Amino acid sequence: MSGGAVRATYRLQFHRGFTFADATGLVPYLAALGVSHLYASPITEARPGSTHGYDIVDHNRINPELGGDADFRALAAALRAHGMGLVLDFVPNHMGIGGRDNAWWLDVLEWGRASPFAEYFDINWQASRPDLKGRVLLPVLGDQYGVILEAGEIRLDFDAAEGSFSAWYYEHRFPISPPSYPAILMAGGPALSEIAEDFAALARRPAREPAAALKRRLADAARDPAVAGAIAAALRQFRGRPGEPAGWRRLHRLLDAQAYRIAYWRVAAEEINYRRFFNINELAALRMESPHLFEATHRLLFQLIAEGVVGGVRIDHIDGLYDPRRYCEQLAERSGKPLYTLVEKILARYETLPDWPVAGSTGYDFANQVLALFVDPTGEEPMSRLYRRLTGRDGGFDEILYASKKRIMQVNLASEMNVLAHEFHDLAMRDWRTRDFTLTGMRAALEEVIAAFPVYRTYVSSRGVGADDRRYNDWALALARKRWRAADHSILDFVHGVLTLQTRRPVDAEPVLHTAMHFQQVTGPVMAKACEDTAFYRYFRLLALNEVGGDPRRFGMSVAAFHHLIAERARAWPRAMVTTATHDTKRGEDARVRLALLSELPREWGRRVNSWLRLNRSRRSLIDGEIVPDRNVEYLFYQALFGAWPPDLMPDDIAGIDALAARIEAYMIKAVREGKEQSSWSNPQTAYEAGLQRFVRSVLDVSRPNPFVGDFHAFVESLAREAALSSLSQLVLKLTVPGVPDTYQGGELFDFSLVDPDNRRPVDWHSRQALLARIAQLPVRKLAEGWRDGREKMFVASRLLRLRRDHPELFAEGDYLPLEVEGSRATHLCAFARRRDQQILVVAAPRLMHRLHHGGAVADWGATALVLPQPGPWHDLFTGKRIDAEDKVAVADLLGDFPVSVLTACLPAEGRDLRQP
Repeated sequence: MSGGAVRATYRLQFHRGFTFADATGLVPYLAALGVSHLYASPITEARPGSTHGYDIVDHNRINPELGGDADFRALAAALRAHGMGLVLDFVPNHMGIGGRDNAWWLDVLEWGRASPFAEYFDINWQASRPDLKGRVLLPVLGDQYGVILEAGEIRLDFDAAEGSFSAWYYEHRFPISPPSYPAILMAGGPALSEIAEDFAALARRPAREPAAALKRRLADAARDPAVAGAIAAALRQFRGRPGEPAGWRRLHRLLDAQAYRIAYWRVAAEEINYRRFFNINELAALRMESPHLFEATHRLLFQLIAEGVVGGVRIDHIDGLYDPRRYCEQLAERSGKPLYTLVEKILARYETLPDWPVAGSTGYDFANQVLALFVDPTGEEPMSRLYRRLTGRDGGFDEILYASKKRIMQVNLASEMNVLAHEFHDLAMRDWRTRDFTLTGMRAALEEVIAAFPVYRTYVSSRGVGADDRRYNDWALALARKRWRAADHSILDFVHGVLTLQTRRPVDAEPVLHTAMHFQQVTGPVMAKACEDTAFYRYFRLLALNEVGGDPRRFGMSVAAFHHLIAERARAWPRAMVTTATHDTKRGEDARVRLALLSELPREWGRRVNSWLRLNRSRRSLIDGEIVPDRNVEYLFYQALFGAWPPDLMPDDIAGIDALAARIEAYMIKAVREGKEQSSWSNPQTAYEAGLQRFVRSVLDVSRPNPFVGDFHAFVESLAREAALSSLSQLVLKLTVPGVPDTYQGGELFDFSLVDPDNRRPVDWHSRQALLARIAQLPVRKLAEGWRDGREKMFVASRLLRLRRDHPELFAEGDYLPLEVEGSRATHLCAFARRRDQQILVVAAPRLMHRLHHGGAVADWGATALVLPQPGPWHDLFTGKRIDAEDKVAVADLLGDFPVSVLTACLPAEGRDLRQP
């Protein structure tokens, strides 16, 4: 049922509010839209109530909250009936822990290193703290351990069905190891003495099978009211009361004998001893390099592939794996058939994806490349001056990123850095030349090298050190040496030697390799948390550039540079995903491209912002001697509001403005917490946040006359149409360049959403289905009249997706040929051809709309002409016009009836009515 080759995907986010049954009802609509594959968020069992599905607790069970196996099979059948396939989002790096749901994790807590699942999780059993050796830290408590213990919030309970004891802290279960059962049972008196003695024998020689048998005996015995009463009496001995702390002491001694230590959540940053997904305590990293774990977690996936249900896989967080290349090779080997495989990978602008056996990345790179076409490079300096003048911040993004990396390593990921520093220090102690390096010095050196790292990670492995690996390590060392304040740089040279596997002693080769590969698992989370989740919320020169996989230092791109990048994509990764929005992007694709317009009018934008600062002066607060919000945060507010304002929202729409205000308010609180300057997730500043909330609500209060809202709406309105036209160009490019285009749920209409959870709001599917049916009956000229509801965008999407459906080889294998544009406005058109044998199409997408329109309704193309790759006749996909030009066509004529153009020639099915499914 895989649906054949993956030609265009549609991403859906599953959760208990949007299930397999809901998706099944959408299949006819998605088929009519023209996509080939549904691209699903994780479908295996996650923590109850998960809104994203990445906190997997069982890789081999379909999530019952989504409808379970039966509803999943019904969805698969519906896709098959419509000739469609399925691409699954798979999560190999981590699992959800905590609570009571992950059987593997609970077994590790019960048996410690003796658990068969202990090797599955990346736990440092040799932690530097003596009380953590052979134990795992569980930072789940809402206050200090002693406070929680004496408040009676940790309770010992008995599961009569299992015959097991566990400590509980609200929803968190902490299994008691069977060798500790005698301490509980002996407190129950004679009725429990016999089985207590049997468990005591087990304590002298712990074994899982005898323990399981004894648990069953205890469960059977507990059916006797006398035994049940004795167990209840025993449990009471472990519950203290004020003035009678004996029960707390007993419970503490019992907990202290386990393979875990329950702790205050705040200690996690410095002391946690299991690797996490970034700094999320509830997501424990897996050692996917273990062959047993690989097989155990992929059983269901391989079954679905073998059955033909799954035709593609997106690998989440590939950079978290110990050896990404080997993982991709194993996946390809075990799939048993060709599998469309994508990796979620953020690439720097100077970085290329390693030559793994995959189709490519998930498209963050393209989202930023296509955006750059709509950012005016001539606006960089005036936008920079404006930002400095408004905020008083003189530093550039490099300084902010450096400070953010230091903050993440010293606070949020301090425990990961401690483990890494110990590994490097242990290596140094093996050699008399390096044994005088101190642990403190080693950590400082590692911080400097990681702070200088120019990419998320390198891929040094048992295969050796590649050219790119060496280049990025050399880059980091050179920059770290410049910043290193100590006179002796030898410790930096030692770190560099480990990272490039240059060891003097052959006996050290294996530990050096392990340390270098572990280092690579740390640099990615540091970069992600420091760049995407900190620096992007501190530096706001042009908010459109602060995007996942983006670089705020890079301001715009020429058409020639874009052609070069896309031609390279066609050569190296022709089947990689191309997208403009995902569940992780910082804002919707239409909000982003609208914000890009500001680069074309920095002076007008600056004049407006200065006016708004004066209008809203009285709405700021003075909290602890600081103005809330400061100029930097207020500048973020105006940009975020500009990007999110719906095109049909009027300033007198009280309900609509209130709804927008609620979204912006939530966004601003998240933004300042991510920025970690005025507030943070770990230490929320309630007074500051309350002042910021008052500001947003007051500024957007239209229950009384509000000059700001009127003026702001007028500014948005003056650019709304140009922004919509930019969105159409962006869409045309996504759907015609080499690669597999993805549409994020609902994105066939305007998407002015903010970062999650705003971009995961419910989608109005009914309106989309109705509009798709309606536009099939509308003449092209009517589309522009109602452009505010997004109909033009859906029209373009459906026409091009159906063209891709009818001519898959042209888009999958066709050459990418940049076309020449002549005339004074040539730089405003991105034009290219796709050719395969006799099949050919031409794409013409305008850019930099504000300068092109001079602020008016009509584009000023002058005598600009597009040089065609061959003589006509040509057929315009959107207007239906025939163009008989021999060598070139006037752009004003080409785009006179519709703002973008795709011309086709020699396509056998071009006479088919693309308005119909």
